[in-house]
Amino acid sequence: MTTVAAQVKKLTMIQAITDAMKTMMKEDDSVLILGEDVGINGGVFRATEGLIEEFGDERVVDTPLAESGIVGTSVGLAVNGFKPICEMQFFGFIYPAFNQLITHATRMRQRSLGRYTVPMVIRAPYGAGVKAPEIHSDSVEALFTHIPGLKVVTPSNPYDAKGLLIASIEDPDPVLFIEPMRCYRTGRTQVPDEKYAVELGKAATVKEGTDVTILTWGAMVQDTVKAVEKWEAGKDASCEIIDLRTLYPLDKETIRKSVEKTGRAVVVHEAPETGGVSGDVISLINDAAFFYLKAPVQKVTGFDTPVPVYSLELDYLPSAQKIIHAVEQTLQY
Repeated sequence: MTTVAAQVKKLTMIQAITDAMKTMMKEDDSVLILGEDVGINGGVFRATEGLIEEFGDERVVDTPLAESGIVGTSVGLAVNGFKPICEMQFFGFIYPAFNQLITHATRMRQRSLGRYTVPMVIRAPYGAGVKAPEIHSDSVEALFTHIPGLKVVTPSNPYDAKGLLIASIEDPDPVLFIEPMRCYRTGRTQVPDEKYAVELGKAATVKEGTDVTILTWGAMVQDTVKAVEKWEAGKDASCEIIDLRTLYPLDKETIRKSVEKTGRAVVVHEAPETGGVSGDVISLINDAAFFYLKAPVQKVTGFDTPVPVYSLELDYLPSAQKIIHAVEQTLQY
């Protein structure tokens, strides 16, 4: 029996996201896209480029400048058999839609005693380091991980971007899919042509290690890998790097096993420190692996300020120096 090898191509993250939407729209006529400039212009980052030509303006819908309307309309479509993908041009623009998302999308299953579900995806670019104006670079994922009924997902590479987005579109409940802008075009990796899904709620071990577990997500995964690879040269110690991928629900088992193995942990994220997802991760470690810890868990985060103007943006983001300092602190404890 002859097995035909799967076709793969090297894509950027933004291309992989486009490929995921295109794949699902070809397979399922109920999948459609709504957002500002997603049609004729192909989206502010060109994530939907070419889709209106292929699928028409009834499935790729240019909306008014009204995030609450985009999300509210998507909720109505979802409970009536469609699978809408609605785009927020930037994560910081989602605030007007907060009410629709939190009081309707996430509660419909419970409110209707399971009669209705809301299979919708909200795509939103986020994160600093691209010299964007005020509000465009907000990293406020923790506002949404506190909301039951909403999954929060973020990829760090093109392969995961396609697989996680496909899994999000197929999920019966609402998914907030936040995309690190810094990763959109920073490199290409091999992505299969065919449909595949990366399971939601499952973290990925990006790098094996024995002495410290570093837990991170989004653009900070690449930054952490680069920092650790440089630091480990000539060292006896090694770091295990975990890409959480899904911020709610967290992959408790992968986190627990890794910390049990290494005995030390560092959490890295670019959002402000107070109330950040790092607090939930540390709480989970304390609950599940406390007696394995050889040192307190360290965290490296952004500051408790809005993202500053772009001349100061890189000073706001966790640096390689800060990440390595936290690693050394926990090793020396």
